[in-house]
Amino acid sequence: MTEAPAPEFDRRMIEALVCPVTQTVLRYDAEKQELVSKAARLAFPIRGGIPVMLVDEARKIED
Repeated sequence: MTEAPAPEFDRRMIEALVCPVTQTVLRYDAEKQELVSKAARLAFPIRGGIPVMLVDEARKIED
């Protein structure tokens, strides 16, 4: 059984989203399907085309 491709993320949505920790702009990483907050050093996953903006679900970014 073949998995269906993930729904496309609406890139216009990023303009309305900010980091829930720092209230700063997020960068969209299409390869990893994440929204990245450089200020908070967190990457928020996008699952099924929907950003998961929960700190508990975010990946910590190392330098």
